[in-house]
Amino acid sequence: MDPKFPMRNTTLCYLEQDNAYLMLHRVTKKNDLNHDKWIGVGGKFEPFESPEDCLLREVKEETGLTLTDYRLRGVLTFICDPWESECIFLYTATGYEGKLTDCPEGTLEWVRKDAIHKLNLWEGDKIFFKLLNENYPVFSLKLVYENGNQLTEAVLDGRKLKIADYTK
Repeated sequence: MDPKFPMRNTTLCYLEQDNAYLMLHRVTKKNDLNHDKWIGVGGKFEPFESPEDCLLREVKEETGLTLTDYRLRGVLTFICDPWESECIFLYTATGYEGKLTDCPEGTLEWVRKDAIHKLNLWEGDKIFFKLLNENYPVFSLKLVYENGNQLTEAVLDGRKLKIADYTK
């Protein structure tokens, strides 16, 4: 990795059940980029992992569940100064087995899809939730934040978006 342009690979997954997503309220870790945000489950690639390897491992570690049906929905380029940039492989999952366990990174909760926008989310998450709800084909979404959490640019499949159209 070039230290001038650090980028890590991660996964992010939203499990679906009864018109709800399994959300993780990140309240446990200190100095956490996602502190007090509601996000999906996932995490950083380990050496030699594919996106699917990482997805399956991270979901199991954070939820206790084993995915049986999942699909890639998009690739996110997340740029947020001063944090390390990320290439995030975004998945949804409709099949899983096992028993939901406590997560060491925060609180897991099923949240109705129509209530997601009321949570403390990254602004860019509102964009990809809209795309997920519209069943948009696999997409590439670049999200640029300044001052820690102000979304200043969103580019969908190479086209710059009017952020206000997606984050209302």
